[in-house]
Amino acid sequence: MEIFFYLVFGALGFIVAAIELSKTNRDRINATTAFNSFKNNYLLVYSLMMAGDWLQGPYVYYLYSQYGFGKGEIGQLFIAGFGSSMLFGTIVGSLADKQGRKRACVTYCLTYILSCITKHSPQYRILMLGRILGGIATSLLFSAFESWLIAEHNKRGFEQQWLSVTFSKAIFLGNGLIAILSGLFGNVLVHSLDLGAVAPFDAASCFLALGMIIILSSWTENYGDPSENKDLLTQFRGAAVAIASDEKIALLGAIQSLFEGSMYTFVFLWTPALSPKNEEIPHGFIFATFMLASMLGSSLASRLLARASLRVENYMQIVFVVSAASLVLPIVTSFLVEPSQVKGGSISFSGCIQLVGFCVFEACVGIFWPSIMKMRSQYIPEEARSTIMNFFRIPLNVFVCVVLYNVDAFPISVMFGMCSIFLFVASILQRRLLVIVEKLKIESRPSFREKDAEMEPLNA
Repeated sequence: MEIFFYLVFGALGFIVAAIELSKTNRDRINATTAFNSFKNNYLLVYSLMMAGDWLQGPYVYYLYSQYGFGKGEIGQLFIAGFGSSMLFGTIVGSLADKQGRKRACVTYCLTYILSCITKHSPQYRILMLGRILGGIATSLLFSAFESWLIAEHNKRGFEQQWLSVTFSKAIFLGNGLIAILSGLFGNVLVHSLDLGAVAPFDAASCFLALGMIIILSSWTENYGDPSENKDLLTQFRGAAVAIASDEKIALLGAIQSLFEGSMYTFVFLWTPALSPKNEEIPHGFIFATFMLASMLGSSLASRLLARASLRVENYMQIVFVVSAASLVLPIVTSFLVEPSQVKGGSISFSGCIQLVGFCVFEACVGIFWPSIMKMRSQYIPEEARSTIMNFFRIPLNVFVCVVLYNVDAFPISVMFGMCSIFLFVASILQRRLLVIVEKLKIESRPSFREKDAEMEPLNA
């Protein structure tokens, strides 16, 4: 492994440590003991849930290939997962609002455990069933837990700003540290202990089961709209009306779909971008480097969110522009840097430049997650929170399915260009959201005439 990879990883680690250790009281939010206990319980559960998810990720494709399936069949299995999330996501989201978010979180654990069990079978139909179950579980992971947290936070009367602490810590741990540790643990299970490609899925089941026990023993139930007279169709219609009638919610959904669509496309593209001539690159170490960059972003986000005077809508415009610029690098280097003509070998100079740019993008991802969570907590109505959040994932899943189906049809530079355009559009939409919010803020302030009218009885 080249020293360059160690240098990038070490630099990111140093910056993350410096940011965390240099935090002052201004960068921290003083909260009560009751809130800290509640936060730590949620972070423990969320970390276990993400461990169950991250352990599987690096080995899904590898396991399918070990069973003898080709690229086309594996692509169909992946499409089935995203398609399942698109088709069933809104249904399970509505059920979470109606039947209870705690119950939905337990359902996530059971569904994902069943999905892991199917990995023991080499039969295509069983594996397809597992992908469908995995798609349903993914929808619950990215809606039910956040919905439960926000409702429970508000029900317990905690300050709204404290919610930002939980969001940023959840991303720092669940999408950063846990992802790195899960990758290393999976590597030990598969390669060091030689337990086979299915071992990470068994380990994931154990973490999910442990998390489910904690949920059942310590979480209380909360609902969106538990009205008995509302069926699923009525809930869908209510969520669609909320999105169509409130431009803030519609903009938030579009921003989320554009960013996450670019993010998932990046997941498929970074390997061929860094090794176009089959250069030998340490995939696991690069993945850990990306996760460390994401931790850097979430650490920055915790500082930004701690400033009550700084609006999320302001700095996210910059984040989207920076992320768009970072994904332009593969296109720029293809013109300015002469491509290597040697097959194999180590990473090229162009690849080194792109790796730094990709780390910048991952840092933006780390800022994005807690920030979008904060905005969702402000603008999405509580009674249909899970339903609306899964509505947002419909265009995302459609986009990813289209990309997966046509991943070989377009050059990598075209795909990165498309992602960059999407991110730039997201920055424009974010600007529009800021304008609307500022306008509503001004309109909500009492005018001078109203103030004078209020003072007249006092003067009399």
